[in-house]
Amino acid sequence: MFVQTETTPNPNSLKFLPGKLVSNNGSYEITNKDDTKNNLIRNLLSINGVEGIFLGKDFISINKTEHISWDEIKHIAISLINDFYNEGKECVIEKSLDEDKENLEEIEKKIVKVLDQKIRPAVAKDGGDIKFKEFKNGIVKVQLQGSCSGCPSSTMTLKQGVQNLLCHYIPEVKEVIAV
Repeated sequence: MFVQTETTPNPNSLKFLPGKLVSNNGSYEITNKDDTKNNLIRNLLSINGVEGIFLGKDFISINKTEHISWDEIKHIAISLINDFYNEGKECVIEKSLDEDKENLEEIEKKIVKVLDQKIRPAVAKDGGDIKFKEFKNGIVKVQLQGSCSGCPSSTMTLKQGVQNLLCHYIPEVKEVIAV
């Protein structure tokens, strides 16, 4: 197996592509190894300088501190990912850890639909995700995850990309902010 890497707009985040399924039901972000029993995630979070792990459908994004270089982390992460899949495992996460979206108002369902269909695929290409949190008084609150959290260009993406698209498709939306 050959794990490829891709840079992201965030210099402290790197996208790892194992060429296999990573999460079969939604994305997942974790920053504390004590919050999971998954050995791969625990091991990746144990690498010196690693601050967070984000799992997408077919990638793993690793966020690191500024004072550690990728040369110190990259080969260890690739080795751990290879070992995990070489043990015969099919994917890292096999169930959705996302919150339930059943109890949303109609306007919130429209917002989630635009996020899911128009925005999330582009954000995933950069190793991140965007999650709907709340809509109130014309303001949409979202959570940026993976490579997007802490990325220098995320504010511009949020205002010029996400906000413009949501305002275009849903006139009730006046502003988008990250929480």
